[in-house]
Amino acid sequence: MEDIANPERTRKILKRYGFKFKKSLGQNFLTNITILKQIVEAGEITKDDDVIEIGPGIGSLTEQIARKAHQVLSFEIDDRLIPVLKDTLNHYHNVTVLNQDILEADLPTLIAKHFDGQHNLKIVANLPYYITTPIMLHLLEAGLPIDRMVLMMQKEVAERIDAAPGSKAYGSLSIAVQLHSEVKLAFIVPKTAFVPQPNVDSAIVEFVGRQEPLVTVQNQQLFDQLVRGAFAQRRKTLWNNLQNQFGKQEEVKAGLVAALDQADIAPSTRAEQLSIQQFAQLSDCLNEQPVFAKKRGISNCQI
Repeated sequence: MEDIANPERTRKILKRYGFKFKKSLGQNFLTNITILKQIVEAGEITKDDDVIEIGPGIGSLTEQIARKAHQVLSFEIDDRLIPVLKDTLNHYHNVTVLNQDILEADLPTLIAKHFDGQHNLKIVANLPYYITTPIMLHLLEAGLPIDRMVLMMQKEVAERIDAAPGSKAYGSLSIAVQLHSEVKLAFIVPKTAFVPQPNVDSAIVEFVGRQEPLVTVQNQQLFDQLVRGAFAQRRKTLWNNLQNQFGKQEEVKAGLVAALDQADIAPSTRAEQLSIQQFAQLSDCLNEQPVFAKKRGISNCQI
């Protein structure tokens, strides 16, 4: 039987079920078998792996994963696709499809139920553009024993994730992701590989989880607040953004001045010039200022 992703077979499946794409769900199905196989290769998927897939569509990528993996657990939010997947994947007995939103699923419980715990856990997904970041951060911060993730997303988002300090793409998203994973932009997927064709190209990004976060800080909440505030308005200096984030009261400004001086960072610096390590250092310096402990309602600062 022809692969599900074969353009002619894809067309027949869509016609048989009278399937209409929903823009609200960001549905774009891959019809390039070579690219699908490259995604599986990027995941280094073998029979030693159990794989969570997000957004199987009509099963084009699911099929390629199932041929290589031990077990596959796919999450599909569109209930119209459940009977389609039951048909297209009926030959693959190592695949389970759940009609659930990945953001609302109890992943630890489902993993324990459907996987035996004796295989590596990997995640593969063709993420809808409109919800790429929430799903990606949810997976990275869920505390799951993920060995490797391979995610397809809008090229622009992929470039932001993979960006280094000093580049225009570098920002709070770069930091949030790189804290938890080593990131590699594997290859570009042209918009012509999809049905229907999106307006922009996509990219495949590989994530390998870190044993420990890239940096550790005294106060994670303060670090997150610092990073978000620093990049709030990219054209403004760090000094202006931090005042907007934390306040312009005299005691706050004095605390900012002291922390910046201790971290050896000029107030005129722009956020994209700072490495993740420098953000961590500045966060810890802020944490030592009594005014920031006071604003957070805690008193663990070093005085």
